[in-house]
Amino acid sequence: MSCASKESKLQIIEKHIKSYPDFPKKGVLFRDVFAVLQNPEVFQLLSDVLVETAKEINPPVETVAALDSRGFLFGPLISLALKIPFVPIRKKGKLPGEVMSYSYIKEYGQDTLEIQVGSIQKGKRVLIVDDLLATGGSLKGAIDLVTKIGGEVVASLIVIELKGLSGRDGITSDIISLIKY
Repeated sequence: MSCASKESKLQIIEKHIKSYPDFPKKGVLFRDVFAVLQNPEVFQLLSDVLVETAKEINPPVETVAALDSRGFLFGPLISLALKIPFVPIRKKGKLPGEVMSYSYIKEYGQDTLEIQVGSIQKGKRVLIVDDLLATGGSLKGAIDLVTKIGGEVVASLIVIELKGLSGRDGITSDIISLIKY
């Protein structure tokens, strides 16, 4: 499977993503990437595609930042493969020290994200990683936070994009979505 094209790998990955209607609330169709992690071969394919895609970004990224919590499954894989720093963007109250905060509305509620001040060197090119792009609130927050502490967001790498929720609207940096629904 390692010789397969990116497109064929993505087809295999997409077949392993499970959908749950009315979760976490009525009217929401939840796309569950955890099912991919239950199959080591498919998880490896996803890891390979993420790393390959990150390596194609030009100019090259110098730091990976990922969103709490499922972004943490993928961001460190990319960071290790590229041998660059990983920075977590967490939900409110989960990071020690001085933090910057951003509050936003998401698909099914309100949330606040935080990043540690000084975690990204000024001027570093940053790749933001997350599992899902829905309304775009968390991604906009991550971009805002990385920019406020001095990083330059060169792209966001998303495993699943829900196109019908228009999460891209208002985001000016490059968004790379692997699977779109």
